Amino acid sequence: MAYVINDTCISCGSCEGECPVSAISAGDGKYVINADECISCGSCASVCPQEAISEE
Repeated sequence: MAYVINDTCISCGSCEGECPVSAISAGDGKYVINADECISCGSCASVCPQEAISEE
């Protein structure tokens, strides 16, 4: 199951650099995760200071 980023994202970019498959990119006002590329490893969620990332 892919991870998603909710509206509490502050666009800090911590998650983007942590993703081993580069499934995260800057979106409109927050970062977004490409569900087709996400391998559900949870690395992004573990570094998010806002706890804005969770399983879909």
